[in-house]
Amino acid sequence: MLMTAINTDTATPVAAVPPREFLSTLVWIKADGIATAGTQSLIEILAPPGWATPWHNHLTHDEYFYILEGEVTAQVGDTRVVLRPGDYAFGPRGVPHGYRVTGSGPARLLMMTGDRDFAEFVKEMSQPAAGDKLPSPTEPDIEKVVATAARYGMEILGPMPF
Repeated sequence: MLMTAINTDTATPVAAVPPREFLSTLVWIKADGIATAGTQSLIEILAPPGWATPWHNHLTHDEYFYILEGEVTAQVGDTRVVLRPGDYAFGPRGVPHGYRVTGSGPARLLMMTGDRDFAEFVKEMSQPAAGDKLPSPTEPDIEKVVATAARYGMEILGPMPF
């Protein structure tokens, strides 16, 4: 088994991970390819009410959602489920999926994938945040999102179906 050792003298505390603005959300990249020998991505996301991912498909990795705060409605294939704190959903590679924040307030969740690609996509599509408050909503550059996603094993299929 491959295990990456962490030197406690130089390890970065999770709380010290700076927030980034990513498609009108705040994200904290908790683990990326460097920290996991290229095997995982772990991203904390804070998204405003009504915000949704694009309807998308991962070609190279599975995706896992774990809800920390708020309410999210996720759709994986033809199955739709409401997720609340402590709930978990699985988006297998090759199956279209996405989610929308459906509660009255923001949602905080952990997104995990079985490779480094998702963290690298988020890094490329985001910029350092000015603080820890949600950014003002902006329209994404869809062409850039589609092209960048393709480089990291994802295909954007369109808007969420709900």
